Amino acid sequence: MKRIKVVLKLLIFLVALILLFLIGALVRINIKTKAIQDDFISVYTDDKYPVPVYVDGVEVITQDISCGYAVIEMFSAWDGGDITEETLYNQYGKVITSNGESFCEEMNKQFPAYTTTIHKWMKNSDLIDALYNNLAAGIPVPVEWAALYGDEWTLHYSLVIGLDISNDKVTVANPYGYIEEITLEDFLNRTSFEAYEDMPWFFKLGFTVGLFEKNTIFTIDK
Repeated sequence: MKRIKVVLKLLIFLVALILLFLIGALVRINIKTKAIQDDFISVYTDDKYPVPVYVDGVEVITQDISCGYAVIEMFSAWDGGDITEETLYNQYGKVITSNGESFCEEMNKQFPAYTTTIHKWMKNSDLIDALYNNLAAGIPVPVEWAALYGDEWTLHYSLVIGLDISNDKVTVANPYGYIEEITLEDFLNRTSFEAYEDMPWFFKLGFTVGLFEKNTIFTIDK
């Protein structure tokens, strides 16, 4: 009986530690989320951004295996290559782009002529600037964000192909099979995942342990 009591006390202690860790992690995530949500209103009057930037030649596909593989396929087709979701899946026998780091690694592997860099937890204004610079260089920009699949929110990869700040428009090639044109505010609400209504606890846990990140884009240099 004494041993059982000791074991129970140990279990209660471990559960309490886990709960404290999760509560602390959630508090830190909320603090980090507020930190990235700086006021970006100045971009509308900044002399740097009056000219719209747009990358031609991106063909939207409808994903068959995964959004990460579909974005790689779209980028490959734009670059004159022949990588497809199927060739990637056949190469690995599974999907290996489930988080930003692995997606970035695969982009660098599949496109050695480019250097892909992941940028996490960017302030809104910094994200807009990096996005504009990359598009101005003529290269589309992969992004992690929240997207609707029918009526259901999902964690998703897409390819940004245009930014017209003067007209408050971001153009995105979404591998759910269509082009989206949305406002900067809506775009940032989705890159920060604030738009994701009723996010399941296991996704929230993924953010707390660093499996997923907010305001994350992938700049690409040649």
